[in-house]
Amino acid sequence: MADFQTEKAAVRACQAALEAATGESLGAVLAAHTTGDYRWRGYHPFGELAGADAVARTFWQPLKDALRHLQRREDIFFAGSNEMDGHASVWVVSMGHLLGLFDAPWLGIRPTGKLAMLRYCEFHRIAGGKIAETAMYFDIPHLMAQAGQDPFPLQTGAFLVQPGPRPHDALLHDPQDPETGRRTLAVINAMITDLGQWKSGLTLEDELARTWADDMIWWGPHGIGATYTIARYAKQHAGPFRAAFAERSQTRHICRLAEGHYGGFFGWPNFTARHIGGFMGMPASGPAGEFRIIDIYRRKGDKLAENWVFIDLLHFWKSQGVDILDRAGRL
Repeated sequence: MADFQTEKAAVRACQAALEAATGESLGAVLAAHTTGDYRWRGYHPFGELAGADAVARTFWQPLKDALRHLQRREDIFFAGSNEMDGHASVWVVSMGHLLGLFDAPWLGIRPTGKLAMLRYCEFHRIAGGKIAETAMYFDIPHLMAQAGQDPFPLQTGAFLVQPGPRPHDALLHDPQDPETGRRTLAVINAMITDLGQWKSGLTLEDELARTWADDMIWWGPHGIGATYTIARYAKQHAGPFRAAFAERSQTRHICRLAEGHYGGFFGWPNFTARHIGGFMGMPASGPAGEFRIIDIYRRKGDKLAENWVFIDLLHFWKSQGVDILDRAGRL
């Protein structure tokens, strides 16, 4: 049974090298840890990038120039084989915050000269001991709010710098019991089955209770916010979200995996839906939009206890004719 130690070591080495690298050396450093056909998917406005040099020039160098002395504050780290390709590929997941001194503009966001934190989550596919593919989603609106340029109206959930898991046990650097991961993935899959249909015949709270603990915490993206307990999650996100959308497509993922009590997935997109009004205080917008999402879960017993969510809201609203970055730049 694979223990994923080689794959984890490859990602940790790349993370350390990127943190130490500066300026034009970033491209060479990233190239040393990635394959020649490296593919990167990122939050809007970055989209898909090809090759280490493009990723370094377009994303890492501008970010490190803006958030000086950048450091990774990692809360979750695990690996596993990908259920979506029959467990043929191995992926490594890292989630936490990128912390630095916000000393220069980034994407039109004004610097504060103060400490700032960018929520992130990344999935890395490993091939031949190197990173062949990355999906990296982050919460740009959360950074904008820290800089006094909050692009969204008052949200349904709470605006917080989000902590890691309650047990503080999610840096899975060592091998884990495979059966524990299989149990976690089974609960995630059961939840996806319920979530994907929106018509189970049960009340929303009863549907959620099938796979969620009563005291679950949903750590949502800025613009939606965090919420606690099934009842408040139903009231403050799941219920309003379902009421605001129609014609939701089937769920589809590029990667879905679990190790130990932690698991997650991402899609490009995960699903599409048509906004009929009310989401984030916005009016109906017409065409179906894409939802690019990363979800990370903690299982406790036979239920999901915590969920960290990254939704590319900038991409979704751009598809609806609203350029959030441009609008916020005028605040």
